[in-house]
Amino acid sequence: MKITNVDVSFEIAPPRARQIRDALQLLDGGGTVRVRIEAQDGLAGVVAGTSSTGFGRLRGAPAVLAQLIRDELVPEVLGEDPFLIRRIRDKLWRLTDYHGTTGLALLGISAIDIALWDLVGHALKQPVWRLLGAARDRMPAYAMVGWLNFSIEELKPIAEKAAEQGFKGVKMKVGCPTLEEDVARIGAVRSIIGADMKLMVDANQVFSLPEALIRGRVYQELGCFWFEEPLRADDHAGLAELADKLDIRIASGENDFGVRQFRDLFERRAVDIVQPDLRRAGGATECLDIAAMANAFDIAYASHGGGAHLHLLAAMPNAIYMESGYLPEGKKLVDGCIPLPEEPGFSQPKW
Repeated sequence: MKITNVDVSFEIAPPRARQIRDALQLLDGGGTVRVRIEAQDGLAGVVAGTSSTGFGRLRGAPAVLAQLIRDELVPEVLGEDPFLIRRIRDKLWRLTDYHGTTGLALLGISAIDIALWDLVGHALKQPVWRLLGAARDRMPAYAMVGWLNFSIEELKPIAEKAAEQGFKGVKMKVGCPTLEEDVARIGAVRSIIGADMKLMVDANQVFSLPEALIRGRVYQELGCFWFEEPLRADDHAGLAELADKLDIRIASGENDFGVRQFRDLFERRAVDIVQPDLRRAGGATECLDIAAMANAFDIAYASHGGGAHLHLLAAMPNAIYMESGYLPEGKKLVDGCIPLPEEPGFSQPKW
């Protein structure tokens, strides 16, 4: 089987009806890049796999990424055997090394990598999680419920809906101008979900080390399960110090690029929970490698985002959670878990 065609397209998202905000940035909508890879042999005919790369902001970025994929990466992929995914991944890493493989270049490699795995699943008529030798057939999930621009009164029904849909954990943003504001917001959500449901807090990289220590001690006293991105993602030394001094679990990784950055994170014992983003980390292949390395360090894995990541999490023995939004109306989780789908490729559950 050989890759015969790669289509790359992009679209710009309309402005959000209501913009959302974390402690670092305003997420006003960006757009999406879509990749479709086709392969053919004499027996199976044409088989295709797809991927979708979303941007929460920066409306110019989708066009730039689409051009990078189309002009730089696609010529290196045509004619390759789509089953040799690691060979293709390594080829694209070497190709982009001159200008740097992290950043948009790695998002492009990720888009191709994900589409290749989806293609293989369709070629073999199996969901990707079954091809990976899964450790489970369902995945625990938590709901992201609390953006910083939501008022306390808005947070309560959002948290209540997550609990009604069967989530056993929720996450909310912290990083208000004062610690007292954070405490009030955490208290409001806790009053809705009760003491037994896990509550995670996410600071989106905004604190200094001294401030993270102060706030982290309070978050742990409030019973928060993890403290996400308390410092800049590349401050691995600071994260290691924080992990050593606080009892609350330190989570980070969504803004790290490639397995070697994650190796440094693990060697420093800088995180208790690693959270790769499928786009930035390097795609499905890279995330599988990151999870295996994390497992060797006894570090838990929780995805940033969901989508195709669901299939990968199923194959990771150290995976503890998938991040999720709300379920469709009228649907509920069973024992706090999302079932694995049975359709080919990176299919999603049919609620």
